[in-house]
Amino acid sequence: MAHAISDRPPNVLGLSADWKAGAWAGVIAGLAFVMIEMLGVMLLQGQSPWGPPRMIAAMALGPGILEGPAAFNFKYLMTAMMIHIPMSVAFGLFLAWAVHRLQMVAALAVGLAFGIAMYLVNFYPIADALFPWFANARGMLSAVAHAMFGIIAAGAYVGLRRTPS
Repeated sequence: MAHAISDRPPNVLGLSADWKAGAWAGVIAGLAFVMIEMLGVMLLQGQSPWGPPRMIAAMALGPGILEGPAAFNFKYLMTAMMIHIPMSVAFGLFLAWAVHRLQMVAALAVGLAFGIAMYLVNFYPIADALFPWFANARGMLSAVAHAMFGIIAAGAYVGLRRTPS
């Protein structure tokens, strides 16, 4: 007996990604990324955890906010999140499209590769052209944080995507 298209369960491994799951995966991975960066800078480099959000906020507020010690500043934190979360959602949606037909292990591998590529693009040509202060953050910590973003986003997407009932 043939089923009408509307009678079919949500399509997990079909033609379209689960965009809602992709957006949430981006939010989850974006928040994890910020926590990894802030903790890493503080614990591994002995610097202020407020440095990474301040560097992101400088994308909109200008490099002048980077002068002086990196202390908590609500305006800078909110500005950073207003930049970082939408970008994380966009990257989460891209990863959803890239991994929507994959099972967990393959999706995690794609997420890892995506995170590394994102680090290389963001911290070299984009930083060099638009945001030179990010050159100061080049290194293993930022590379690992970006790799973890990709892994977490891909894993969260696979875990959140709709499954057939």
